[in-house]
Amino acid sequence: MENKIDSSILRNIKLIVFDLDGTLLNNNNEIGHETIDLVKKLRKMSVRFSFASGRLHSAIIDHAKTLEIQTPLISLDGCLIKSYPEEKILFESFVPKRYVTRAIELADKLLLKIALCQPEAILYTEENSIIQSLLEKYGAKYQEVDDYNSYLKSTLEVVVSSDFKDGIKNFMTKMNFPYTFGLTYSYYKSYSRGDIYYYEIRKNGSNKGTGIQKLAKYLGIKHNNIAAIGDWHNDREMFDVVGVKVAVANAINEIKYHADFICDRTNNEDGTAEFLKLVYDEKNKK
Repeated sequence: MENKIDSSILRNIKLIVFDLDGTLLNNNNEIGHETIDLVKKLRKMSVRFSFASGRLHSAIIDHAKTLEIQTPLISLDGCLIKSYPEEKILFESFVPKRYVTRAIELADKLLLKIALCQPEAILYTEENSIIQSLLEKYGAKYQEVDDYNSYLKSTLEVVVSSDFKDGIKNFMTKMNFPYTFGLTYSYYKSYSRGDIYYYEIRKNGSNKGTGIQKLAKYLGIKHNNIAAIGDWHNDREMFDVVGVKVAVANAINEIKYHADFICDRTNNEDGTAEFLKLVYDEKNKK
């Protein structure tokens, strides 16, 4: 375990932001009992908690209930910030309609599967129904629609998937300037299924880091008083905007390299509880 955090910094933490998959949650989609207990204790010390996840908002609220969180939640990697339990939208970042339309046309032409991520569900058409089994959007709600025409203006993320790598790369080539202007996109292979490839499109400027910045401003909390805990590539932006950076034991090397604290335990061993206990013990010394 590495610990490079000054005690005074730990005592002044006011907000802790968890990544979910691979960090707060074990592989059975559960939060560890020790973490649940420490969150309750720290809440009594005026520490607030939130999530920053690639999941849809609807796929993270059950875990917010478990921890009794009453702070806005960051979902879809920063595309949506929504209060809980009031369900008030604080920020949303929609992909411009013309880009969504272009992506649908290209996917149809290249025989790729495409879905539109809305605030509460992932939409798919009958011809794209297999995409439910292809996507790794844990806990997401899926909804079949007759067509996408009514949802072109309210899409937070476009997801294209296929087991044909060259098809996805062809899509990437054709979805070029000016259709990529003002967009952020990512191409990657499935984490659990090596034969599936994804291409995700979002409006530029939305990630977990910008989400935390917006949340901090809303709460009136300085970045030095925020801790973020993560494990994966998309958690890197969080580390750029918080005072304390924490990696669980199963985190990738890039995240561990930038962390101030590396847990000895993995997400399957309730690793987040290690850091929470450290914060609790320091605050208990006051």
